[in-house]
Amino acid sequence: MSYTIDVYRGNLKPTKDFVSFASFVSFFPQLVAGPIERATNLLPQILNRRVFKSEIAVQGLRLIVWGMFKKVVIADSLAPVVDNIFSGFDTYGGGTLILGSIYFAFQIYCDFSGYSDIAIGISKLFGFELMSNFKFPYFSRNIGEFWRRWHISLSTWFRDYLYIPLGGSKGGRWMSLRNIFVIFIVSGFWHGANWTFVIWGLIHAMLYIPSFVLNTNRKYLTAVVAENSVFPSLKEVFQMGINFCFVTIGWVFFRSESTEKAITIIGKFFTEFSYHTPYKDYLYYYIVPFVILEWLFRRDERLTNVNKLLWLVLTVIFLIFITAKFGNQQSFIYFQF
Repeated sequence: MSYTIDVYRGNLKPTKDFVSFASFVSFFPQLVAGPIERATNLLPQILNRRVFKSEIAVQGLRLIVWGMFKKVVIADSLAPVVDNIFSGFDTYGGGTLILGSIYFAFQIYCDFSGYSDIAIGISKLFGFELMSNFKFPYFSRNIGEFWRRWHISLSTWFRDYLYIPLGGSKGGRWMSLRNIFVIFIVSGFWHGANWTFVIWGLIHAMLYIPSFVLNTNRKYLTAVVAENSVFPSLKEVFQMGINFCFVTIGWVFFRSESTEKAITIIGKFFTEFSYHTPYKDYLYYYIVPFVILEWLFRRDERLTNVNKLLWLVLTVIFLIFITAKFGNQQSFIYFQF
């Protein structure tokens, strides 16, 4: 679709090479779950001659390892726990349901961003450069920054091919608010024909609008959290924590089969809260170490300057997990959208 629109707008000349066009349309690394690559970036790379470079191939292999680590070690380990908690939500207290929601937030992130890293890494082996799709979104300090770091290829696609054609932010305040609602509702429908996805989109619209009205939505355009220090400030910790809480509430609707189930789960957060839960270990063994790794990597989503010893450790852990889980792998979540 972007190819047709870009040609119509005059941003791209139509190609006469059918084989190259077919290669663009069926480019297998990112065909199923992204990044959603545009013809303006990928098609010229297909048309031009590429030269194999060992350093680029090594970067690609590193991204493949990191993507598989996120998928196999984190997402697949959390998947059965999340399934158990959400399927038995009526038997669990608020503490367990909160943990289950947090686990799903990391499951879907590691599953989806892991696929994107693998796709980008495989593309590098063939000499192609795809756009980054995730930039550590859970370290975002407001919802505007979150959407500049989460599923970047989709959010920028909606911006350029839907939001701006609708008038963007140039048609007055009310038209801008309308366009924001349209974008997030369409984003919900894009994930599935269920009211839970629509409500998920509406939640993000309602989170985004105050930031838009207060002109803070374009804050942190380029700055990385704690860019010049090892640890975040108390203000940044608070901002990231609040933002993550709101995003996680949205994920409850995204994961639930019905709005009634999602509302019941969220209601139990506050009415039946209990610290007693059988699933605390996953927080210490998976979430905390992973967040520490992400924090160390946060300045470079392509992981070009990561220590070789750390890569070796991650590779060994990945191989151990994939061997232990042989025959019991989980499919990628985003294959269903």
